[in-house]
Formats: sequence, C-alpha cells, structure tokens
Amino acid sequence: MNKQKLFNGLALLLAASLLLAACAPAATPSTESPSAPSQPSGGEPSAEGFVGDVLSAESCDYGGKILSIEAVDELTVVFTLCKPDPAFLAKIAFTPFGIQPKEWIASTGGTGQILERPIGTGPYMVSEWVRGDQVVFSRFDDYWGEPGSAQTAVLRWAAEGAARLQELQAGTAHFVTNISPDDYAAVEADPNLVLVPQDNPNVFYIGFTNTFAPWDDVRVRQAIAMGIDRQRIVDNFYPPGSEVPHSFTPCGIPNGCEGEDWYEFDPEGARALLAEAGFPNGFDTAIYYRDVFRAYLPEPPIVAVEIQTQLRENLGINAEVVPMESGEFIEVSTTGGLDGIHLLGWGADYPHVTNFLDFHFGAGNPQFGNAHAEIYEALQQGSSIGDPALAAPIYAQANNAIKALVPMVPIAHGSVAHAALASLGGAYYPPFGSNEFYRLHPGSDTLVYVQNAEPISLFCADETDGESLRPCQQVVETLLDYETDSGNTVPELATACTPNEDSTVWTCTLRAGVKFHDGSDFDANDVIASWAAGLDAANPYHVGNTGGFDYFAYLWDGLINDN
Repeated sequence: MNKQKLFNGLALLLAASLLLAACAPAATPSTESPSAPSQPSGGEPSAEGFVGDVLSAESCDYGGKILSIEAVDELTVVFTLCKPDPAFLAKIAFTPFGIQPKEWIASTGGTGQILERPIGTGPYMVSEWVRGDQVVFSRFDDYWGEPGSAQTAVLRWAAEGAARLQELQAGTAHFVTNISPDDYAAVEADPNLVLVPQDNPNVFYIGFTNTFAPWDDVRVRQAIAMGIDRQRIVDNFYPPGSEVPHSFTPCGIPNGCEGEDWYEFDPEGARALLAEAGFPNGFDTAIYYRDVFRAYLPEPPIVAVEIQTQLRENLGINAEVVPMESGEFIEVSTTGGLDGIHLLGWGADYPHVTNFLDFHFGAGNPQFGNAHAEIYEALQQGSSIGDPALAAPIYAQANNAIKALVPMVPIAHGSVAHAALASLGGAYYPPFGSNEFYRLHPGSDTLVYVQNAEPISLFCADETDGESLRPCQQVVETLLDYETDSGNTVPELATACTPNEDSTVWTCTLRAGVKFHDGSDFDANDVIASWAAGLDAANPYHVGNTGGFDYFAYLWDGLINDN
C-alpha cells in the first residue's frame, strides 16, 4: 500500500473517531479516592463471591493521567482518568500493557523468571530461551482464538542484514526482518523469495544530553542541526521512499508536521554559532550507537562513520565512534547517561502524535537531560484534546519549541521492507507492532523467524526495545489489538471498551472463558495486577529488568507513588 495514502487515511479515521470523544466539554473527575496502596486493594465481594481489586492514586495532583483502575466484577474493568486522553484505546492495545496472571506476577516478585518466561493468554507460549541462540515457542492448544498453524515457532537473530538474507536464501528461515537497501533487488529477482514492505512511520535522530557540556549550550546543539547534511545521509544510506524529516514526527501522523520546517543545511552558519559559543576550532566528543539494524537506521556503523566525517569536515568536531551492546546502550542512553551524542530512533507504536512527542519530550524523560517546559507544557495541553484540528496550533507550538531548543536532530524517516519465503502463507507486516506468528503458515510443524538482535528481556512492561516486544507480542495479550492493515483497534482480551460522556471513564468488558498458559482463568484482577506492577512505583512487583517502566511513565504522564 502507498505509504502516504495509508497515513492520510489513518489521519482521517483518527480525526473522525476523536471528534466523537470530544463532543462534550472535558471535565476532571472527582479527586476524592482512597489512599494509593502499594498493592491493589480489594473491594467488596460480588454476589458470586468475586472480590475485585482496585489501583488508585490519592488524587490527580500527582500529575498523571490515570486516577484509578477498578475490577468491578470478574469480567469488568473501569479506568478513571484525570483528563480525557484521545489516544486511550490505541495505548491500551500496546504490548507493554499486556496481561499476565496475578499469581505469576506475585510468585516471581516482578523479576527473575518473569523476565524470561512470561505467562500470557496468546496463541504461543515460551518453551525455552537459549541465551545467545534462540527463543523457542510452542503452540497453546487452549487458545481462545485462531490457533497457530505451526506447532513450534523459533525466534533467532542476526545483526547483519546479509546474514539474515542468507538464512532465507538457504531455506533455514521462513521470515527475516529489515532487508538491507542494497539487497532489495536481489530479493525481488529471486522467485523463491518475496519482499514484504512495512508502512511504519519512524524517525532516526542524533540525541544530546544537556546535563553534559558543551551540550548544555543551545547554540552548540543548533550548530549540529545546521551542520549535518541530512539529505546526503538519506540519499546514500536509505532505501527508496525514505525522507528527510520536516519535524521529529512523520507527517503521516495527524499533527506531526505542524509548525516550522527543520533547519536547512548551512555549515557556514553552523561554524559561526560554534564560534559564538566559544568553539571556533570545534571540540572532541563521542558518537554512541548500538549495532542493531533498525527500520530507522539500516546501517548503524556506516551511518555513524558518515556523521563522524560530516562533524569533522563541516564543523571541526572530532568524534570517536563508540559501539555499545544493545541492552546497555538502551538503558544508558534513555536515562541520560551518555556524555556525547547518541544515535537512536523510533518506530510508531500507534497512530497518534503522542506516541512520538510525549514519550521523548515529556517532563519526566531524562534522555535529553533537563526537560524543557516550553515543550512539555504544550504536549500536556495537546494530549487531552480529541479534535486534531483544535490541537493543531498547540502541536505547532510544541514542534517550534523542539526546533528552537534542539534536544535532538531528526535525520531520516526510513522506508523499510522485510522478506519471506514465497512458500510462506500469509506473509505480511503490519504498520504498528510486529507480525504475529500464528498468522504465518510455513506448511510444516516449525516456523523459523529471524530478527535483528536478541531480546533484552521478555517482561515487556519494562522494555522499549522492538526486539523484545516482538516475542512478547506472541505470548502476552492486551485488552485491545491493532488491525493488521490500518492500525485501528479491535477487541482482544476485552470485547469492548466504552467511554462515558466526556471520555474520562472507560469501562472495558472482558472476554469470558480465556485461559492463561498455566491453566488459570483470566479475570479482571489479572488486569489490575499487571497494570499495578507497571504503573504503581510503590508496588512490590514494580521491579522488572531496568525498573524504569518507561511506557507506563511517559504515555500516562507519570507513575503513581513515584516519590
């Protein structure tokens, strides 16, 4: 499908749906609620004897969007928000908000076994993770939905695009991710293979942490923005269809490109800014990256050297190129620990501007150092407006502030394609999230899928890395799911989630008769326990892999009890 047509369509669909939610004036719910517990508290037993748990904040004064989540009965969960969130349905369909059994979360303590063996309700369950080699999944025969055609699914990884393609050509893999741009023609010419495009909006950027000098000087950051020839990078290292960004967010996302265009390439102006900041002869720094092929950064080492060359030739800046292990890089870069510049990017999780801007530039994100009120205050305002037309001037304000303050430099919106054996039935890749193994039909008992890197952990409430989210998505399900072609939400563990008049209370009706992989029954308390482990910083199971629970913190404007 044509990328621009797809996202223009998404924009219209999203605008129409959000207008419905915005018809009534927004009202803030009462802030009177029980004191926030360290564990979800139990309510009154129902007529059937079910005792529903409740997760609640003391009030909305903590700054987040969620006031409470309550298990009203065995199959009903009510989310009460502090203000309307036009992306609420899209967010709760996202893999980090997946549901695991309350008892399993408690027995693992939110760490240990849960990091390698999630228990979900999905069509596949984890049989074994051989570190450094593969993750093996087995089909869950008690799955409530459409079963997988393969009894076993094997997830492997290879950092080089050429190595992944060789597996496909040899017939030892059925599907491989992220074909190198130079290999598109070879795949298309091979009758045994098919190219699988993905219409995923993304961005590759150069990031700075302003708590380190000289990145605390906006003139230095602006000089980098003006001194990098972004068009040269896109032309030389990205496949056809890739673009130089107008703004951080791709224009196919509603309100993504409101405001001024990004800086033009102007090396003379950039050198003048550096001299004004006290660096007429440049300075020494480092370029940090992880050697993992991503849609937004197809050739990390080569692009890192290109940026190194441009910094030296255009600005007199000497930068050492420093590759890092993937897990360490994600943890240190996203917590603002790198003294230098870092190469990172983002692929859309759901079709709303909050997915790009709120995560990266919200008040609580330390990645770029001290957050800028000029940016995050506008984002807080925009994130509660359902009508994209009404929100447009606010997002123009936010994008203009990002341009002026330069916490990062957007370099490319990358086009991407994957590849599969021509014999693989159902080969596809959705615009949001990963393809699901149960939809792929290898014609044998085993499906082999090769991605770019090894997962960091499989407790995805506390992960942001796509190579971790993919295996989680096969195992742990969310209340809603995304349609494979449009990204619109559809029922999954919830058959419906309906709002009140002002969209501050959402009632989700859960699917009956669903089993977890351990044989236990899914109910509303499992939803509360899973959300509490991520959202409540005082919960004893809020441990995870890094303990950051970034998506809970940033997409819901903060954690409960995060003192």
